[in-house]
Amino acid sequence: MKAVVMAGGQGSRLRPLTIGRPKPMVPLVNKPVLAHSLELLKRHGIREVVLTLQHMADVIQDYFGDGQELGMRMDYSIESVPLGTAGSVRQAAEHLGETFWVISGDALTDFDLGAILDFHRRHEALATLVLYRVPDPLEYGVVITDSQGRIRQFLEKPSGGEVISDTVNTGIYVLEPEALQGLEPGKSYDFSKEVFPRLLERGEEIYGFVAEGYWTDVGNLNDYRRASFDLLEGRVRDVEIGRHLGGNVWVGGEVEIAPDAQLYGPIYLGNGVKIKGGVVVRGPSVIRDNTILDTRAQIDRSIIWRNSYVGEGVELRGALVGKQVVLKSRAMVFEGAVIGDNSIVGEGSIIHAEVKIWPEKEIEAGAIVKSSLIWGAQGRRVLFGRFGVTGLVNLDLTPEFAAKLGAAFGTVLPLGSTVTMNRDPHRSPRMIKRAMISGLPSAGIHVSDLGNMPIPVARYITRISAAAGGVHVRLSPFDNRVVDIRFFDERGRNLSKAKEREIERVFFREEFRRVYLGDVGTIAYAPQVVERYAQGFMAAVNADIIRPPRFRLVVDYAHAPTSLVLPSLLNILDCDVVALNARIDESKMSILPEEFQAALHQLAQIASAVRPDLGVRLDVGGEKIFLVDDGGRVLSGIVATAALAELALRQHPGGTIVVPVHLPSIFERIATQHQGRVVRCRVDPQAFMSAAAEEGAILAGDGTGDFIYAPFHEAPDGLMATVKLLEYLAAQGTKLSEVVNSLPQYHLAERRVSCPWEAKGTVMRRLNEQYRPPKADQGPEIEGVRIQLGEEWVLVRPDPDAPLIHIHAEASSQSGAQELAEKYARIVESLQS
Repeated sequence: MKAVVMAGGQGSRLRPLTIGRPKPMVPLVNKPVLAHSLELLKRHGIREVVLTLQHMADVIQDYFGDGQELGMRMDYSIESVPLGTAGSVRQAAEHLGETFWVISGDALTDFDLGAILDFHRRHEALATLVLYRVPDPLEYGVVITDSQGRIRQFLEKPSGGEVISDTVNTGIYVLEPEALQGLEPGKSYDFSKEVFPRLLERGEEIYGFVAEGYWTDVGNLNDYRRASFDLLEGRVRDVEIGRHLGGNVWVGGEVEIAPDAQLYGPIYLGNGVKIKGGVVVRGPSVIRDNTILDTRAQIDRSIIWRNSYVGEGVELRGALVGKQVVLKSRAMVFEGAVIGDNSIVGEGSIIHAEVKIWPEKEIEAGAIVKSSLIWGAQGRRVLFGRFGVTGLVNLDLTPEFAAKLGAAFGTVLPLGSTVTMNRDPHRSPRMIKRAMISGLPSAGIHVSDLGNMPIPVARYITRISAAAGGVHVRLSPFDNRVVDIRFFDERGRNLSKAKEREIERVFFREEFRRVYLGDVGTIAYAPQVVERYAQGFMAAVNADIIRPPRFRLVVDYAHAPTSLVLPSLLNILDCDVVALNARIDESKMSILPEEFQAALHQLAQIASAVRPDLGVRLDVGGEKIFLVDDGGRVLSGIVATAALAELALRQHPGGTIVVPVHLPSIFERIATQHQGRVVRCRVDPQAFMSAAAEEGAILAGDGTGDFIYAPFHEAPDGLMATVKLLEYLAAQGTKLSEVVNSLPQYHLAERRVSCPWEAKGTVMRRLNEQYRPPKADQGPEIEGVRIQLGEEWVLVRPDPDAPLIHIHAEASSQSGAQELAEKYARIVESLQS
């Protein structure tokens, strides 16, 4: 016996789940809803089926093929135009002979097909309709039968006042071939509205069998949720959804569950699911293949499709999440909300109840979404942030994405130019770097591969090798799930904002330059990278001054590539070095803040024991330094910057120091003592580098460990900063502790206030209106709004990458600075309403 499975539906009421797939392919727990229908047929011995297809037919054909993997034989009848329920079966008639079944491919049921077939044959019916009693028949075709089961009347989707029965048509039929007589091929017919009423008028034997068991039409999002949860809760008989782990948890393969995760069934976990520490999942919930639930995520009565990422601290309450969705840390999605395939929900975003997000949307960080996002602009339109192009590896930043990004960068550069490529030792940057290398030659760009060098070395080699630019790929030092792709210009500095926008335009429009065979770029390893850097480095320092004191140092290399470069330089300078963590370890490229603080504490302890002239920890990129003075005291970033500024101005009276606008006025006081000048710049790496170069500064420091010695190079270099510090100490015959003790005091406090993106402009405008001084007294604003209160001041500036506003306050005492910061935090909060 054969069956016709109707699988041509679009599923418009299931959108956005059905954008990109036909309705029968929407997954119900562990397999598509169509597969559940086929399994039902197979359990009842029906192994030959004809699938009638229309919408996105190729998706179904590609998935099921000839049916061999299911142990069935499948034929396909494809409609070029919709033919209706009966018209589609009529078109498939060539595959049919004797009595056959018609069943919907987008409904879930466990009916006893054997009992229905026995009823059909016992009554010698021309057609038997499978009926079901439902509490609310308004969305279905109601069928009236007599006591023998003969159908007496059809009522299609009755109004409230027309309901005369709760028995509805399920769309499952047993038919004799004669039931199709008189139907013209290629013409649209509907069983319920045309074929069955006509047969009834002719007095044919049409019966209705009222079935017991489970049945639901997966017609809308609420039906879909209910069907999924009913499967999990065992309401559908004879359906296996996976291996039972216990506690009402089923798995579809190998899964990884942290010991402290809490799972309250019923729950289905697909193959490859990873559940990290502190995660709580409350059923009924479905988490499909290869989805990751990161630390402390909370999932409650939700469905998450395959290959999705649920970030740290994310909360889902009654949500539907499509495939390959990225939910970044602390995002919240509430009851009835639906997130379409390939969407990105930014950090800290809130998706309100019943909101529908169409596929390939990007919700910016901190956004509050109260209405559905349907058609319109798709995807992200900004690539660059403070640290270059940043994203979760294999989620935001995939190899395909990186190859396109490489091609976009190459397109904005002159044909035939060279780009340096560098990375840190971790495997994730290695993968992304290789993908980018594949994109650059396609645009006619040659690649000079530096391997894995410290970032300052990569910047310097980019500048001296006449390259048109450079790329460094690193694991974010703040989050080991994130990769940063940092771009350099021909001088080794960060790209200008204009060049970043040019790359974004090419990337999003896909206007890549695809060169002909002879112009495809080459890929080669750069020669003598360390040697060329060392030669320029030694030419920029006064080795004759540094050598005589024979400095004793404790240097923590942070398991990073700086250990390949700095030791030989210090050896040339006759320094006696106690080296810590000098073995490269890719697992240490990103560490937790508490691990970093523990490393600094260890450095201070060792420095206190061996009494060196200096203790230094370099960051993993080699750009930043963190200092411990000769007394074993860990210096804050601002104190270290002030100490180097003091030393530099002693060495070069009247010189210029560059610092960002949010640092305290201690720098102006230091500069005044030495007839020097302070230039303030925006709190932005590119602005910091540009100011250091353009102002002819003797030193630039950002207060976080970045230092620029512009005569050598216009970018942060922790190796050079370390040696220049030794040079200053040697030339002036002083100790770092003495310099620190001589510095003026300062009192600075900082606060962060959450602020939605759409409110930032309003807040800053209102601050300008209320707190800017009269025009005659105004200086140019460098960044944000600065409120001068005599000797005290407050700076309010919006964060460029997050829905935050930063408040910096300096006062004559620490308590006064904290009070100022708190006061203006409250003001900023009040201006948002």
